[in-house]
Amino acid sequence: MAYQDLSDFVKKLEAAGQLKRIKTEVSAELEITEITDRVSKAYGPALLFEKVKGYSSPVLINAFGSYERMAMSLNVRNVDEIAREIESLVKPEMPSTFIDKIKFIPHLLMTLSKFPPKTVRHASCQEIVYETAPSLARIPILKCWPGDGGQFITLPLVFTRNLKTGNRNTGMYRLHVYDEKTTGMHWHVHHDGARHFRDYQRENKRMPVAVALGCDPAITYAATAPVPPEVDEMVFAGFLRKKNVEMVACKTIDMEVPADAEYVLEGYVDPKETRIEGPFGDHTGYYSLADHYPVFHITCITQRREPIYPTTIVGKPPMEDCYMGKATERMFLPLLKLMIPEIVDMNLPLFGVFHNFAFISIDKRYPYQAKKVMHGIWGMGQMMFTKIIVVVDKDVNVQNVDEVMWRVGNNVDPRRDTSFVDGPMDALEHASDLPKIGSKMGIDATKKWPDEGFNREWPADIIMSPEIVALVNEKWKLYGIA
Repeated sequence: MAYQDLSDFVKKLEAAGQLKRIKTEVSAELEITEITDRVSKAYGPALLFEKVKGYSSPVLINAFGSYERMAMSLNVRNVDEIAREIESLVKPEMPSTFIDKIKFIPHLLMTLSKFPPKTVRHASCQEIVYETAPSLARIPILKCWPGDGGQFITLPLVFTRNLKTGNRNTGMYRLHVYDEKTTGMHWHVHHDGARHFRDYQRENKRMPVAVALGCDPAITYAATAPVPPEVDEMVFAGFLRKKNVEMVACKTIDMEVPADAEYVLEGYVDPKETRIEGPFGDHTGYYSLADHYPVFHITCITQRREPIYPTTIVGKPPMEDCYMGKATERMFLPLLKLMIPEIVDMNLPLFGVFHNFAFISIDKRYPYQAKKVMHGIWGMGQMMFTKIIVVVDKDVNVQNVDEVMWRVGNNVDPRRDTSFVDGPMDALEHASDLPKIGSKMGIDATKKWPDEGFNREWPADIIMSPEIVALVNEKWKLYGIA
């Protein structure tokens, strides 16, 4: 069953022993971050801060911050259940040509859900309406790190519409609070929200924007999912929660938002206005640099009578966002395998913050196939940002980082097996010479074949005979080894 709202999820977390209520008064400026960072690094529970100095609303953080809670947020025992469901839908209709596969993915994601969003007239997110004097000062927004440019809203669902088609997009883009009614809108140039904004700029029109804070966690997660531009994230959310996402019309703009939200910010972005946004302590573990971004003007704030403010912090992993990223890795692996069928498994390790490293195992069937896979991955949506790709054979467990690096050390001749390409980089990439542009590296750690120019005999792996393995398994307790 889908969660009714964020409060319902909090109750389930508490019942499962996955939530800790903090009753001591705390500050939204840095103190909550320091507490949460310690808890995250210790793989601790979700936290509900009930007394935030200067505010009446509690703060929920680290709610997605473990594999178990990430699965709970989607109402499954393990996110691989969702991946298997997607894979079962892919296989019967597997297109044969590459172009047909590209066309098939949006179609698949749109038809995944039998629960499209539906509009309702009344919503709990509009129990209180501040239209004449909307103010962010009522919301316990965090200043996360000492070097941050100010307070940041870090878990927003940002709703925009394509100016030409009217198609809705939901993304998660941080908001730098400038004052009670304006924030920065951190749209990276590659994101759908930024693409919508460029259309409004060309027409010199104000762009209506709505921001929802605190929904059923499956709805919140859907805003982070890398679905194609043609796919409504609220359709994908319906598939995840197996229930329609109820949407309600905003009060001051032509936009709909989830009816179960805790807060909704309504407003617009002016096509000609930018302002310095940042710096911000980011998920890379470094501060992302300040830069010019569009400005979001708030015209109305609606909320529940007793809202919970959901937020997150990012920084050196492991952090809460890591587990959201791992859910994406598992759920979207079947679609990656649809396009590159020789892929067996993928691991985007936490320390790689999801765009620095990708470990890929393949069913190698012809020479230089590993290099073909690297280039295929660099051509796949947000996977284009992957800085370092390591490709291994199908018998390697890519979820075991030690095993992968052991293969790299043993199987790679650096000059022969390392490939470099230039291309677009994530906006958070700070090591490249130019912003958003840099080099990427592919490492072929598969066993080399004679057809790949390897003229020596490749050594065999050391493997115990199956008979001895079975014998020792049978007699294990007799050895008295704990």
